[in-house]
Amino acid sequence: MSNLHEPTIYRFFKWVAIATGMIVAGATTYSYIIGGMEDQGGLHYRSGNLRLEDGLFQEALEEFEAAIKETPNNAEVYLGKALSLKGLGQMESALETINIALDLKPDFGAAYANRGIIHDFLGKYEEAIQDYRQAIEIDANLADGPGFLTRFLRNQAEQPPTIADRANYLEQELRKPSAERRLRNPEEDAKQRSYKYEGMLDDNK
Repeated sequence: MSNLHEPTIYRFFKWVAIATGMIVAGATTYSYIIGGMEDQGGLHYRSGNLRLEDGLFQEALEEFEAAIKETPNNAEVYLGKALSLKGLGQMESALETINIALDLKPDFGAAYANRGIIHDFLGKYEEAIQDYRQAIEIDANLADGPGFLTRFLRNQAEQPPTIADRANYLEQELRKPSAERRLRNPEEDAKQRSYKYEGMLDDNK
């Protein structure tokens, strides 16, 4: 392709990115307007999710803790808090918090997926496999990992390893003699992303 066409292509992708950002921002604004004055718990919950996507884990934690004060029995809020703690490297606290989410909502597939990731990080591989499989049994879509749009918004070109991939890998490695096992692959492990609940808060859940 000649250099003559490169500026046009560059402008095309630049405007695609700008348009996508405007669509996302517009949809968020629309949902706030059309939904009226949402309760404070829901507002803190949404803000916490945005902070998570931006990697602002301390700010996200503060938003989810504020949401918990408003909606103390909601599993989705505790999942958000757990992911914030995980992002801050506080794995044991994240595990305790995600267990609260599962106590509140035993069929919460995303919580099982994330608890598996936490167990995995802590070297509790059998527990991780069990959680990964339970997550997929509850919600088969979790085995597919994030879709194209989610990866585009995260600037993640390649499909990251899914929990199904990781469970299969761990099972394969655990069948080997202990001296031959390679249970961690830092390069691949770093690509794994948390599974965030995308829906609205529902106090009936």
